[in-house]
Amino acid sequence: MNIKTYLPEDEYSGDKIASYITRCAQLSMVLEVSAFPKPGNVDRDHNYIDTYYEHFMASAIGVYPVIEDASKSSHGIGKLIKRSVSESVNWQKGGNTHFGAFILLIPLTMAAGKIMAHKSQFSLNELINCAHDLVKNTDVLDAVDFYESFRLAGVRVNNVDDFDLQDENSIDSLYEQNITLYDLMEIAKNYDIVANEWSEGFNRCSQCAEIIIEKMKNNYNNINNTIVYAFLKILSENKDTFIETKFDTETAVYVSTKASEIISALEEQNTDFESMIPDIQKFDRELLDKKINPGSTADITIAGLYIALLGGIRF
Repeated sequence: MNIKTYLPEDEYSGDKIASYITRCAQLSMVLEVSAFPKPGNVDRDHNYIDTYYEHFMASAIGVYPVIEDASKSSHGIGKLIKRSVSESVNWQKGGNTHFGAFILLIPLTMAAGKIMAHKSQFSLNELINCAHDLVKNTDVLDAVDFYESFRLAGVRVNNVDDFDLQDENSIDSLYEQNITLYDLMEIAKNYDIVANEWSEGFNRCSQCAEIIIEKMKNNYNNINNTIVYAFLKILSENKDTFIETKFDTETAVYVSTKASEIISALEEQNTDFESMIPDIQKFDRELLDKKINPGSTADITIAGLYIALLGGIRF
C-alpha cells in the first residue's frame, strides 16, 4: 500500500506537513469515538457513568500541540506520551480516554514527520518500519516518563514483572538496570496488545488500515460502517487485553468469539452490513450492561484510521 499525502506542492513545508499529520491523528480519534454501534465502547449514542462522548472529543482536540510537536521530533517518545496524557486530562474530567491510542499514535506521527520531510509519497512498510525503529531506540528517560504518565492517566494495568507501577521505587530500578521504554514493551508484549504492537512492528495497526482502505474503496463507501467493521474484525482475531485486565481471559475470549460470529455472517454468508446492525446493537447492549469495554481494540482502530487517513482516504 502506498501513502500519498494530499498537500498541494506549494504548501509542502515543515509547518504544513506537521499540521496535516496532526489533523489526521485528531480525526482518527474523533471518527473512532463517533462510530456506532461499536460494541461496549463509548460512542455518539452511549456514555459511561463517569466518561462521556464529549470527554473523548475534548481529549482529541486538546492534544493538538503535542501531536504537532511529535510530528517534528525524532526522540523523546516517553515525554511526548506523558505530555499527551497531561493535555488530555487538562481538557476533560472523564479520566483515561486515549492513553493506549497515544502510545501508538506518537511513534506513528513521528515516523510520518520524519519521512514526509523528504518525500510526499511512501509505502505503508516505510512508515511502519520507521515507527518501529523509533520505538526500538527509546531510552531509560522514555521509560521513566512513561511510568509517570500512568499516574496522570489513572490507567488500570497489569504490572510489568519487577517494575510495579504502584511502587515509586520502580523508577530507581529503571535507572539502575538501564531499562528502556522498548524493554518495558517487550516485557509486556504477551499480555498487552498495545505493547505487542511496539514489539512486533505495528502489525495490527497496519492490518486495520488496510481493512479500512479496502472497505472504503470496494464495499461500504461509508466511513461509519467501515470503522465498525474494522473494529469487529480486529476484535474477532485478538483478545482485548483491556478486557483481560479488567475481567479475565475467559471474558476476553467470549467477546472475541461473539465478534467473530458477526464477522462470519458478513464475510462467509455475504450478509449485508445494514441487515446485521440489529445483531451488532444486541452485542453492544450486552457488553454495555456487563460494563465490558474493548478499549485496546479501540486503540488499534484509531491507529489504523490514522494510517488510512494519512494515506488519503476521504469520505
